[in-house]
Amino acid sequence: MRSPELKAFIRKHSPLFWYIPEDKKTEVSDELLVETILNHGTLQDFHQLKDLMGEEYISSIFLGLKGRKKMNYYPEIYNLFYLYFTKKHA
Repeated sequence: MRSPELKAFIRKHSPLFWYIPEDKKTEVSDELLVETILNHGTLQDFHQLKDLMGEEYISSIFLGLKGRKKMNYYPEIYNLFYLYFTKKHA
């Protein structure tokens, strides 16, 4: 069940989910939400999402990617967040 704050966050970033029908946008998977915000959002968007979902949960989604799903990220974005989540902000 999505929190009202997370639903508001998704509605605020609705244009990033242009290919999803309006009434289904708040039902996107957590994996797709994280992927979209990391690939197309701003650093501020990432921090807001981190506050809403928790860094550990986002990290587990990101680091749990296998095979083709990793390729959905832009290489620079994948590298940046791989370093961010594995180096504990060193």
